[in-house]
Amino acid sequence: MSHPNPNLPATVGVLGGGRMGAGIAHAFLLNGANVLVVERDDESAEAARERVESAAAKSIERGATDVNLDEMVSRLAVTVDYDDFADRKLVVEAVPEDWDLKVTALRGIEARLAEDAFLASNTSSLSVNGLARELKRPQNFLGLHFFNPVPASTLIEVVLGEQTSPAAAAAAKGWVEALGKTAVVVNDAPGFASSRLGVAIALEAMRMVEEGVASAEDIDAAMVLGYKHPTGPLRTTDIVGLDVRLGIAEYLQSTLGERFAPPQILRDKVARGELGRKSGKGFFDWS
Repeated sequence: MSHPNPNLPATVGVLGGGRMGAGIAHAFLLNGANVLVVERDDESAEAARERVESAAAKSIERGATDVNLDEMVSRLAVTVDYDDFADRKLVVEAVPEDWDLKVTALRGIEARLAEDAFLASNTSSLSVNGLARELKRPQNFLGLHFFNPVPASTLIEVVLGEQTSPAAAAAAKGWVEALGKTAVVVNDAPGFASSRLGVAIALEAMRMVEEGVASAEDIDAAMVLGYKHPTGPLRTTDIVGLDVRLGIAEYLQSTLGERFAPPQILRDKVARGELGRKSGKGFFDWS
């Protein structure tokens, strides 16, 4: 039996078992927590379970952990019922980056949690203060922005709202450390630190492709070789999803101004269904 780090909540919930939610569940499982994933229907729940179990098996194959697979999987539950969150000490919401969806999800989770339980949103750009205003216990709420792929990534952005309690902030830093990652603590601001900078570079790279300055391959190579970025901004956009990046850019444009206006090439590609890796084509061919 693995022994969870004392900084880690013994019981963790994750709402949403897509790529990010499954990755978050996997990271907590690897470090000894009991994890519950709640999905919207039985089919999605089954897919989420397969996603997490397959990731767990791969991490054991790679030698990333010495935890036994059966033991790890025995600490995973996947259901379709929000009521199951009732005994969780921490729940991370990982639904798509849509305001109404997030608010509905967070309210639904909070209604089931104990008074002293913590609630976090894995938002990459939405206002933590804005979301907090929709909740009854904003002092227990913060942003935990995980990066893809979650288990391999070494960064988590801890986003503090104006009403996030010092206890919640301190606990969050402990969780990040217990997961073997580094916390970057930011006060709530549009795009936080990572999305704001990452999207700014990506949008400029798109404009350069649009203007015929250089090819997508060469622009990415310049950032990888010249600035030691592990992946270029356009390949990263393909991995994140062009539709996701468009949504973030539109939000940043509305809050921070025209410097975040999405280039036409991005709008055109999304309209054509060229969403990046998940659709087989974006700025690169993934077929």
